[in-house]
Amino acid sequence: MRLLLASASPRRRELIARLGVVPDGIAPSDIDETPADGELPRDYARRMAREKALAAPEPGDDTHILSGDTVVALGRRILPKAEDEATARRCLQLMSGRRHRVLSAVALRSPGGVLHEKLSQTVVRFKPLHPDEIDAYIAGGEWHGKAGGYAIQGAAEGLIAWIEGSHSGVVGLPLFETRALLRAAGFPLA
Repeated sequence: MRLLLASASPRRRELIARLGVVPDGIAPSDIDETPADGELPRDYARRMAREKALAAPEPGDDTHILSGDTVVALGRRILPKAEDEATARRCLQLMSGRRHRVLSAVALRSPGGVLHEKLSQTVVRFKPLHPDEIDAYIAGGEWHGKAGGYAIQGAAEGLIAWIEGSHSGVVGLPLFETRALLRAAGFPLA
């Protein structure tokens, strides 16, 4: 069996390697990631993972396509991927001293087009952040391209008071759910 990863994310490649899986190829999909009007964070995460799996090239008879998407949400509000310092700063200010949810969806498209999905929900709470702490985090640059403007696997981990759920899901690929999908599809795991 072969596995294509429908993501260019180096973090997802690192995470899936923890399951003893090295993708046979990378097939990132170029889809519109704009949330639909009124779309809830959970639905948005699932839709993005599903659309990424479906947008990948048609797999061969023995090829599975794995995709994922991670969404940071404050209540019903989907926080953006931070592409500039102002967005990252705004996200961190909003999350300061509060709980937020990280929804990490994973989809597996099996040979024959069968699609299976799972969703991980993690609750994360930042400590109350002093403006100097936000400035220092912004200066480090880890926020760039990250949902909610932070990377838990970096310096932000020292600003997080607690986490309930999947650490790997916050990084970008929930390993428990991913492993379950691959096993259910008959994909050989170490």
